Amino acid sequence: MNTLTGTAALIRLALRRDRFTLPLWTVCLAGFTAGITAMSATGFKNQADLVQETRMMATSPAMRLLGLASGATVGGYTMIRGYLTLAVLAALMSVFAVVRHTRQSEETGRSELVGAAVVGRHAGLAAALTVAATADVVLAVLLGAAMAGTGQPAHGAFVAGAAVASVGLVFAGIAALTAQLTTTARAASGAAAAVLGAAFLLSGVGNMAGHADPGGLRVETAWPAWLSPIGWGEQMRPFGGDRWWPLAAAVALFAACVAAAAWLAVRRDQGHGLLPQRPGADRAGRALRSPIGLAMRLQRGALAGWAIGMFGFGLVLGGLSDQVRTANGSTRDWYTRVGGGGAILDAFRTAVVGMAAMAVAIYMVQVLLRIRAEEAQGPVEPVLATGVGRARFVLSHCVAALFGAIALMLVFALGMGVAGSAVLGDGWAEVRALSTAVAVQLPAILVIGAGVVAIVGMLPRAAVALSWVLLITTILLGPMFGPTLRLPGWVTGWSPFTHAPRAPAVPVTAQPLLGLILVGAALLLTGLTAMRRRDLALPA
Repeated sequence: MNTLTGTAALIRLALRRDRFTLPLWTVCLAGFTAGITAMSATGFKNQADLVQETRMMATSPAMRLLGLASGATVGGYTMIRGYLTLAVLAALMSVFAVVRHTRQSEETGRSELVGAAVVGRHAGLAAALTVAATADVVLAVLLGAAMAGTGQPAHGAFVAGAAVASVGLVFAGIAALTAQLTTTARAASGAAAAVLGAAFLLSGVGNMAGHADPGGLRVETAWPAWLSPIGWGEQMRPFGGDRWWPLAAAVALFAACVAAAAWLAVRRDQGHGLLPQRPGADRAGRALRSPIGLAMRLQRGALAGWAIGMFGFGLVLGGLSDQVRTANGSTRDWYTRVGGGGAILDAFRTAVVGMAAMAVAIYMVQVLLRIRAEEAQGPVEPVLATGVGRARFVLSHCVAALFGAIALMLVFALGMGVAGSAVLGDGWAEVRALSTAVAVQLPAILVIGAGVVAIVGMLPRAAVALSWVLLITTILLGPMFGPTLRLPGWVTGWSPFTHAPRAPAVPVTAQPLLGLILVGAALLLTGLTAMRRRDLALPA
């Protein structure tokens, strides 16, 4: 028996387990790509507006943090706006897939049972990497088809798909490596996410330190961008050169990580990582003696990482306030359409606060799905064996998610307000205006969270897939994409983001806020009732 014996059978098992999750990831990312491409294609009145907007993105160091301009084309502009989001999501898809089939399987004891059969030492790792790499290839094809289907040149479209998928491929290898170093799935995913944050930072610094060409439509990056897998994808220059050779760097790093992971796998004990675990305290602190305290403790690492990202996001967008104030043409039209008001600065604030709310909704879904993870992996059983009821257990996670959502929105408002006040010179007026704007977005975020609780309560085994479908659907139907996709009002009305007041562009009224709160309360009550009445779906 060699070290890869049984790989084919484990691949089939992994595909069976991921038969809903990975197709959902790829299809939703393709749908998102089609949406933003259509938005770019219909958002400009003429080529002059496209050139003006591309020049603003290329000549502003802050905007170069988010994307790399490679010329004034619809496809190129789409990649400026959407590449970073797509690349990060592709990386997370790969990380979660690899960790799920390696470190999580060891943590839950599944790999020990599988290992009792005729299975080689590297078979599980090889199966996880094969499944993740296949998902990345499928993602590349679907993204290319989505952009080509919306009228973009096919060659550039598939280069764009490959650029995004290359980031996913690299982080599949990185996740394989972190799974060997750490003992828990949470730590393996967190370590891979930290590398992803460093990759984003390197590419962003390299782009900001670069310079635009004399025409102001193409950015040449500085050397730090070449140290990042995200930067390699940008250097493929979809719709602005269509280079394939940077893909070789991503494949080489993936191969190196796989080789290192395979070498480390035989030098550690089953179920343990190479890095030693830090021993905990002898006694739990006062804060950990309640379900809410435990839920907050479990989420503090994710909340800290999100807070840093949201603050940086706010700083970047706040720094653009002065440029947006003098914008005209399609830029002004887009912000006033999405923001819902005639004053460009207020419309800009409303639009970007809406973007932040959608980002925080992702955090909300991630945190509340912990309820399902605790149930599926077994830790909920000893918790419920104490005096903690099911409703109290669920509500503790809801309170933790609510606290995190409020904190992240306020951190974003602070970052954007500080940067905006610095460039506009209006003291703390920006912070005050944005504080109101982020507050009225919270009910829409809470409706998403309550929907997740309802799904976990009624359909636990499909909860993960359905929760992400719910989030992606509400974003696509919301004010950011719904009008651009020319969806009728009765369709966009299904998104809670459509009903959130567009402050500060328009005055705030209580009616939509009360409506969202009532919908959220009804969904939460439905989830709690279902959770109390059904059997727990515990691991066998």
